[in-house]
Amino acid sequence: MEDLDGGMTSDVEREEEEAVTDLLRDRFRLCTISIAEDEAKQCGMEVSQPIITCISDLAFKFAEQLSKDLELFAQHAGRKSVNMEDVILSAHRNDHLAASLRSFCNDLKTKEPNLERKRKKNPRREGRVAPDLLRTPDT
Repeated sequence: MEDLDGGMTSDVEREEEEAVTDLLRDRFRLCTISIAEDEAKQCGMEVSQPIITCISDLAFKFAEQLSKDLELFAQHAGRKSVNMEDVILSAHRNDHLAASLRSFCNDLKTKEPNLERKRKKNPRREGRVAPDLLRTPDT
């Protein structure tokens, strides 16, 4: 089996990945059950277990597909990590969600405007030594 980088994965790696996926799916299902029961209780309704299981499975499959899309967006842009623009791009079919994500992103940028500048300056300064460290006690 090929991974996203084009390499081959071993049986052990595949089994470990499946075990992690199963664990995530189980935890996701427990959260889904809890949310569905709380919402049903607030509305004075009852939701059957097969319906909750179906909703949970659909939501988990959607989350898996979304994560793959985000990885591919980042890979296409030549990056190894997903950024906010990738997340906003993934919401392009839902105008309301995309607008909410853009608003959230803009709010984050206004709260910490210097954060991106600091990140960009750090790689250039890695090879430099601070001027204070170069001074001798005589100067």
